[in-house]
Amino acid sequence: MTREEKIRSFDPSGVGLRNGNFIGLPFDEDESLVVFQPVPWDVTVSYGGGTATGPANILAASSQLDLYHPVRPDAWKLGFHFRQPDEGWLSRAAELRSEAERYIAFLEQGGRPDADAAMRAILDRINTASAALNDWVKAQTGALLERGKIVGLVGGEHSVPLGYLQALAERHDAFGVLQIDAHMDLRRAYEGFTFSHASIFYNALQLPQIARLVQVGIRDWCEAEVAVVKAAKGRVRVFYDRDLQYAAMRGLDFAQAAQEIVAELPQKVYISFDIDGLDPSLCPHTGTPVPSGLSFAQACFLIEEVVRSGRTIIGFDLCEVAGLPHEWDGNVGARVLYHLAVMAAVSQRS
Repeated sequence: MTREEKIRSFDPSGVGLRNGNFIGLPFDEDESLVVFQPVPWDVTVSYGGGTATGPANILAASSQLDLYHPVRPDAWKLGFHFRQPDEGWLSRAAELRSEAERYIAFLEQGGRPDADAAMRAILDRINTASAALNDWVKAQTGALLERGKIVGLVGGEHSVPLGYLQALAERHDAFGVLQIDAHMDLRRAYEGFTFSHASIFYNALQLPQIARLVQVGIRDWCEAEVAVVKAAKGRVRVFYDRDLQYAAMRGLDFAQAAQEIVAELPQKVYISFDIDGLDPSLCPHTGTPVPSGLSFAQACFLIEEVVRSGRTIIGFDLCEVAGLPHEWDGNVGARVLYHLAVMAAVSQRS
């Protein structure tokens, strides 16, 4: 059956099909404009685990979504395809996660890795595997970009987009990152993990092509991260959740705040969406939940504001969605992912 025949025969108002595809759509990868690349990895998480199966949870929950999108009602016809999580990396994550838990417990009890050969060996194994994962992500996303796909990376912990950002940096001279998150993620090699979930944007800032990092919803951070922001001399702009919430209490319209946020971004924008940037009632089982945060509507409005401004979304990720069996987290994650994908396509005039 051709792509056109699939569109004619598919009922977008019918029962959500559990056919292994995102939202039960009929398209394969070649027929889809947007391809979701899952990265089942949660090795360096420092609080709650389980996000390695987040991509599978999102995919399973997606059959509950309706396809009509208010910005582009027939967006589903563009084609959205969700790759199956790589079993090799999923197995490797499970193996190393148990070692990481031992290592983190050792640190929390005051242990010093430089005085313990076994703990140093665990740290070396995890750092080596994380570097290999970055290379794999870069290769997978780079190949999809070469085929003209819009790529949405789906974690897993928030360390996983680095390889994708590296792939984009080889294809764009300059772009900005809009980070929706409860945390700055600017720690250097947190807990000794070079590619920690808490270090993703410290590592990303090593790419000179990232002209501006705009962080939104931040409400948990440390002194070292503030120092990184100051040293960046304007390259990093932070919109703290406290300031956004207090401004709203004084009557500031969120639409105005969104315009101020977007104004800080260059023409090309990558969106990195950590689900814990939302109010934790929407993601109760994410790894590091923090009180307060954006509502679902505010997050959607902000993403749409990027597009309304005439900017182009060149890629995106969604990370830290809890894994199975937390269906509610997967349900919300699937809705965020669909909105990101549709708005990226609209921004690219697809």
